[in-house]
Amino acid sequence: MRSYLVPVYVAYMAISVSLIIWLARTLFQSGTVFLEDVFDDNPRLAHAVNRLLVIGFYMANLGYAGMLLQASAAPDVVTAVEVLVRKLGILLLSLAVLHFCNMYVFYRIRRRATAAVLPPPVAPQTTVEGVEDWAALS
Repeated sequence: MRSYLVPVYVAYMAISVSLIIWLARTLFQSGTVFLEDVFDDNPRLAHAVNRLLVIGFYMANLGYAGMLLQASAAPDVVTAVEVLVRKLGILLLSLAVLHFCNMYVFYRIRRRATAAVLPPPVAPQTTVEGVEDWAALS
């Protein structure tokens, strides 16, 4: 019985590594602009944080892609293609989850950086006569 797993493994690794590299480069380029805005007083820190995030992204995704490599038998071409598509689908979903996790981290970093420079809240400018408790109005 002939197994088609070796071509599936080769195709899967080529496609998954290409996707991971493309996405990591895209995140690095976009993240650089974003982090330079957040760390405007220290562009070296922005670059270092961005590189660390990309390195973590590579490690997590390449490791996960490698863990997905093992498959059961693929006795025919149709089963082999189904195995390949299923593995790539799982990988793409996990890449999407990690991408949104990265976006959330960027959002939190930016929110923390901008909260430090917000002006204090404005004091009330006028009062309403006859109303003692503002909580009673709501």
